[in-house]
Amino acid sequence: MQPCFMKFCRLLCFAFSTPFYLLRFIGLCGMYKRVFPFLAYNVTFSYNVKTHKLKRELFRNLGRFANADGTLRLLEIGCGSGANFRFYPYGCTVICTDPNPHMEPYLRMSMEANKHLTYDEMLVLSGEDMREVEDESVDVVVCTLVLCSVNNVERVLQEARRILRNGGALYFLEHVVSDPSTWTHFCQYVFEPLWCLLGDGCMVTRATWKDLEAAGFAELHLKHIEAPEVSLMIRPHIMGYSIK
Repeated sequence: MQPCFMKFCRLLCFAFSTPFYLLRFIGLCGMYKRVFPFLAYNVTFSYNVKTHKLKRELFRNLGRFANADGTLRLLEIGCGSGANFRFYPYGCTVICTDPNPHMEPYLRMSMEANKHLTYDEMLVLSGEDMREVEDESVDVVVCTLVLCSVNNVERVLQEARRILRNGGALYFLEHVVSDPSTWTHFCQYVFEPLWCLLGDGCMVTRATWKDLEAAGFAELHLKHIEAPEVSLMIRPHIMGYSIK
């Protein structure tokens, strides 16, 4: 990307950012936190249809990380409305976490629709601070479309490593920044402030694979993909799993 383009991007970013900070100042963001779960629940159906094959491929070997007795404890960071439940194996125990308490009614609907799973209570907490979860207490941690909106990606990955048992795995499916030579990259930088405002803090310019590479897992299985039929802004994705 040429330097002049980047300067132009920053200028537009500032212009788009101004309404966001104004909304925060007058307190409308708190109201949006109540509305966002409804929007997320409905968008989830469309995204799941478009990424169904990707998610099936991603989660196909979850059973590999079950215990000798067949049990599998899985904690999902930012579970939202429970879009991933259908892909988890029969009998799996799911611990749901999300920082937005207004997600719970939609989460309960997904629980009712996926009775092949067992559920612990929902924990209202952020991925950066999961002190309520004991060290090395889960077999699998899942985060999909989460690392784009957390405040500190490095801290979330540290917490995931902490709560995973040795030999456990972190599964991820995240949209990321595009190659700098593309117009998608340019658009991501231009429209990110507006996207962030409408998407409850979602950032489209993160190179999340670098955070995963630096997170200290024993193994990293990661690939870059183009998600089918989704918005150009979030088409570049990474998917895979890391083993502690």
